Order: sequence, then structure tokens, then C-alpha cells
Amino acid sequence: MLIYLMTLSSILALTFISLNHPLSLGFTLLLQTTISCMILGNLNLNFWFSYILFLIMIGGMLVLFIYMTSIASDEKFNFSKMLSFMFLLFIIFCMIMLPKDNFFSYLELFNSNLVKFNSMEINLSMNKFTNHPYWMMFFTLICYLLITLIATVKIAHSKTGTLRPQSS
Repeated sequence: MLIYLMTLSSILALTFISLNHPLSLGFTLLLQTTISCMILGNLNLNFWFSYILFLIMIGGMLVLFIYMTSIASDEKFNFSKMLSFMFLLFIIFCMIMLPKDNFFSYLELFNSNLVKFNSMEINLSMNKFTNHPYWMMFFTLICYLLITLIATVKIAHSKTGTLRPQSS
């Protein structure tokens, strides 16, 4: 499952390079974030960090979407041939890899859940964000959010008003 998700992430990263419209870039970034959260959730025993990452990215994407619609609201969205080809490649890859993945087999899923349940009882108390493997990532996220908050306060001026430029 992880190899499948990492390959999808690589295909989306290659697709992201060829895009030039803000809507397609935002949608690709949303898909990339979703796949990254799924990878991160599969590597951990719980999905809490994935949920937090996904909610932060959705909040940022909403701000970017509001900014984009207020600045370039009349721009048309045209599909390029490269985008259509990469999307077709993405769908073909999903259709080829989905039946081969043991994750979707009921018996394999049931057996792996029994093994995970037995090992989860032992390791559940050790999975904290402030413990050794995750403390650096946790404090980096805290510093990043603090710097983003300070930058947002410095950039936003209450006297300028909306994002749309003034006509006079």
C-alpha cells in the first residue's frame, strides 16, 4: 500500500510541474496533501498528525482560493494535452495497481488486523508526538505555525481593506 501511495505521490509531483492554472495547481496540491496524510497515517499507529496536517493544508488552500478568486475571477480554465495525458496515466496506474494490492483483499485485511491489534496493545503507550521519533517534527511544526502567524499579522493591514484592488 505504501509503495502504491508513494508512486501516486511521485506522479502527482510530476504533474504539478506541468500545470500553470491556479485551480489545477490547488487541486493537485490538495491531492498531494491527501496522499501524504495517508502515507503518514499508515506509518504511525494513529492518524492524529495526519488529521492536523490535512486541516492546516485545507485552511491554507481556502485562503489561496479566496485570494485567487478575488484577483483573477474571470480567467478561463483550459485543459492542456499534458494535463490530460498525466491524468490518464494516473487513472491507468490506479486501475492496474488496485487489484494487485493485498490491502483490498478481505482475508489479508482480516489477518493483518489481527496482527496489528496484538502488536498495538504493546506499542500504543509509546506513540506520543513528544517522544523521541516525533519530537523534532512536532516542534518544527510549532515553530512553523508561529512564524506563519507573525508573517500574517505583519502582512495584513486593517486600513487596506479587501484583497480586490481599488478602482480609483
